[in-house]
Amino acid sequence: MSSRGGRAPSGPWSRLKPMNLDPLEVIGLPSKGDNRLLDHKAQERYYTKIVERYMAFCSEAGRGDELLRRMARMDISNQNITESQRPKTAPATPTISMNAMAANSDVSGQKDLSVLMMAMRKLREGIVASKRVDDFSIQAYIFCIRLSILVKHMESYHPAILHLLKKMHTVQPLTNTELQEFVGYLVLDLACRQNDLSQAYLVRNEYRLHDNKVDAILRSLTHDNYFLFWRVKRSVDGHKAKLLEFAEDGMKKQALKCLGRSYLSVDLPTVEQSTNTPWPLLIKEYGVGWHLEGTKVIIRKPKTK
Repeated sequence: MSSRGGRAPSGPWSRLKPMNLDPLEVIGLPSKGDNRLLDHKAQERYYTKIVERYMAFCSEAGRGDELLRRMARMDISNQNITESQRPKTAPATPTISMNAMAANSDVSGQKDLSVLMMAMRKLREGIVASKRVDDFSIQAYIFCIRLSILVKHMESYHPAILHLLKKMHTVQPLTNTELQEFVGYLVLDLACRQNDLSQAYLVRNEYRLHDNKVDAILRSLTHDNYFLFWRVKRSVDGHKAKLLEFAEDGMKKQALKCLGRSYLSVDLPTVEQSTNTPWPLLIKEYGVGWHLEGTKVIIRKPKTK
């Protein structure tokens, strides 16, 4: 018997709302048995979705300092063509001011970043498993490395840089500009995060890196020259600056040690400039026991005879 009004009786499933599946999450890791990203066309469509999500994330953040804050919350301690013709990677991540903002946890923003990081891992696994080396795969790897550096996710950027330089570059050479950029990142990672200066110099010489700022950072770390380190850090781009953050703590402690051994007292601006840290944070985070009298920091009292 037909229902009143000509409508079919509503079954128990008709009341359920259709699920909104995230296109980045619906695909699994190739290493876990999901083979969809082994197809080249699927890789390209998936990469496009990753870039679109990243652009939406940047647009939602709006201001540069807000974008930086969101990324900081994620910190974890074609054919052969010329350089001018190679397609640009998805939008270069902007140079962002380092202003701190009131920390208001943005859950949706952090979820977007987490989804992006996992999606990039899935794409990289698909590219590696399909043994793909062409302009698209290089472009995708470059984008993944840059974004992973900005969130200081070394589990993503470090193996990706090694694969780019040791596997992809040997089959389809990077342009000179690209090679210098990513060798520079590897050298800084070795020197700043891994604290392996000898290996950093070895890689620098192996790839014939010519980057005055990277060279200056290596000198500053070799000689514990904190003045040079902070000066160069203020002048580098956002990606290099993120890698330098791994060495900041050690450089601050070295500066405090030098000041403590060399002076009885010193001007407050000198202490803050030498450590690149305001006085209250030096007391709170580094346990500095010196005393502040006006604008002068008393390190120790002279011994009386």
